[in-house]
Amino acid sequence: MTATDTAPTPDLRPDRPASKPARPWFSSGPCAKPPGWSLDRLPHGALGRSHRSKLGKSRLQYAIELTREILQVPATHRIGIVPASDTGAVEMAMWSMLGARPVTLLAWESFGDGWVTDAVKQLKLDPAVLKAPYGQLPDLGAVDFANDVIFTWNGTTSGARVPNGDWIPDDREGLTFADSTSAAFATPLPWDKLDVTTFSFQKVLGGEGGHGVLILSPRAVERLESYSPAWPLPKIFRMTKSGKLIEGIFQGETINTPSMLVIEDYIFALEWAKGLGGLEGLIERADANAAAVNAIVESLLWLDHLVADPAIRSNTSVCLKFADAAVAGADEAAQLALVKKLAGLLEAEDVAYDIAGYRDAPPGLRIWCGATVDTADIEALGPWLDWAWHSIRS
Repeated sequence: MTATDTAPTPDLRPDRPASKPARPWFSSGPCAKPPGWSLDRLPHGALGRSHRSKLGKSRLQYAIELTREILQVPATHRIGIVPASDTGAVEMAMWSMLGARPVTLLAWESFGDGWVTDAVKQLKLDPAVLKAPYGQLPDLGAVDFANDVIFTWNGTTSGARVPNGDWIPDDREGLTFADSTSAAFATPLPWDKLDVTTFSFQKVLGGEGGHGVLILSPRAVERLESYSPAWPLPKIFRMTKSGKLIEGIFQGETINTPSMLVIEDYIFALEWAKGLGGLEGLIERADANAAAVNAIVESLLWLDHLVADPAIRSNTSVCLKFADAAVAGADEAAQLALVKKLAGLLEAEDVAYDIAGYRDAPPGLRIWCGATVDTADIEALGPWLDWAWHSIRS
């Protein structure tokens, strides 16, 4: 069946909604800025100054301290700001630590698949790979923790997340690498189960792109200081010197020049989060937003969750699929064309920006529910989704 074959539904178009979301930013990255954000509220003192100046370094260190406080990271773990967003943080860890023992990779969406590509094609390892389709998880009970294990805590492009850390044993032999970029600040992370944790500013806290955060457990530091990989390491991946961790990276001395404007923006978001009550307040907002999307899905016959199991459904990157039989049975090109029309119409109305599903995911919509989004705006989006659907289909 093609786009021209799909029969239109009868004209059941609801009335044009009277009110719009006040802030129609629902992109899954970069995400909505915190409520009340404006550029003129960012401190200017460190802008134009060296990041190695006393002031510049103090602002970087303050960002690290706030990160530790909000995420409730134990004092035993190092926190560093690194180049190239979450991707840079993950690859920095993979290239620096893998190869010491066998490795297992879990992949159930596009970013997990990317780490498989790194391990197989770039590092020339022979990993065990456990895969699952979009919307599902692989068998977590099948993971061999004698190996190093790499996984995404929350699949940003599929909307499926691991339910908790109970599947990770305390007596594991290998290291755990958790790409947590759309989970950090929206779900509790069990620091005793995670050896390498990464995320970027641009997800749950609505920061800007370009920088990542790398959190290392004592076991990860031990690996860095006791193991040298067989391949050459680019300068921006090097975390040791003469067999010892470069502690400055985790004390506000970045490997390369950071954007101090991005750092001030991140600090603004962290202070906003602290004002909410910290991690608990952030999780409460994300959960409320995800519940609002679920209420919309339950009210619309043509829409459904990509992740069928609520126990593994994301509370940030909520991915949706078409439930209408005529559309769901159409070929992918027809469904993608419909996604483009829906997203385009809603953007033209200034109702929702950037809600088309990820390019590698099954055709559908993706609505960001992180803490910087207001629940009232998601509730206001629901009638517009239905109006846009019937406008296009009729």
